[in-house]
Amino acid sequence: MDLTPFLTSIGHEIDDVEEESFLLFTQDIPSGNLGFIDSRAASIDATIHGQDYSIHQSPTVLSSSRAGGTTGAVLWKITPLFAQWISAQQSNPLWTHSLLSSTSTVVELGCGISPLTALALSPLVSQFIATDQEYVQKLFRYNLDANAGASASVSLSKGKKGRGSASASASKKKGQKKGGDATPTSVSGSEANSNSNITFTSLDWELDAPSTLKDALTSSQTPDDDHEEEEDKGFDLIISCDCIYNDALVAPFVRTCADICRLRPAYNPSSSSSSSSSRSKRNPTICIIAQQQRAPDVFEEWLQETMRVFRVWRVSDEVLGEGLKSGTGYLVHLLMLKE
Repeated sequence: MDLTPFLTSIGHEIDDVEEESFLLFTQDIPSGNLGFIDSRAASIDATIHGQDYSIHQSPTVLSSSRAGGTTGAVLWKITPLFAQWISAQQSNPLWTHSLLSSTSTVVELGCGISPLTALALSPLVSQFIATDQEYVQKLFRYNLDANAGASASVSLSKGKKGRGSASASASKKKGQKKGGDATPTSVSGSEANSNSNITFTSLDWELDAPSTLKDALTSSQTPDDDHEEEEDKGFDLIISCDCIYNDALVAPFVRTCADICRLRPAYNPSSSSSSSSSRSKRNPTICIIAQQQRAPDVFEEWLQETMRVFRVWRVSDEVLGEGLKSGTGYLVHLLMLKE
């Protein structure tokens, strides 16, 4: 597929790190504390495309001294907004240019305890793999099962109402006491099964091999490869929400994104579309990185490291819409692996 029309529609390609950083960080940026919604609330309500979700958090883990970090224990402000945008089939260029479809496979880096993006996208794609450190898995799975009914409702209603017009919102759950963690209750098996195309697997950016990510899928979930010359270990889309906040994370994060993208062909605008190789017929992996504007030096380090191996586009305000556009304090960039 010729990706030029899609890339032209998505926004401005970046060719200078310092210029991009200057343009973004000389704007007025709203104060957003660290970026969480309410770190003391046991649960948070969020609405995406008119569908309500409830996400349980762990303030106790967040405030602990756990080695390896604790930021995945709570819901961050950008996540509901990003989940709304990425799943807007009628307006997001990924959908309108057929880069995402019902046969797509998606991997999320740094999902934390929140399956919001997985819940919003899973009714629309073939497979969704959420990844993070092992400590978030229990609460991620609980939130996934607890919101299974909402996901099933989305799946049934997607063809009946418009997408992309409803606003995303998140607030502290009414009547929920501050402090302490939510107390999970049991979830019926029928509800849990409605999210059967969502898989969680732990992924350490420094130690684990991204090439094994699809091994997390059961044999019943894996597409039939009988007619493929080579099994596809890659993904159509990598997404990440607010994982760039510490300079120590930059190099392993970028390396992980690149390693996943290398499971597919790199982006080559001049490549022939007539090649007979099954691997060459697959589109390159697209990487979408959403983040809150915080420290310009950390952002600049991330962009510098990223542009060594990726071509980078800043997604335009016209494409992002109200929730993520310039002035909101959020940034969204699209990456394509260089040859």
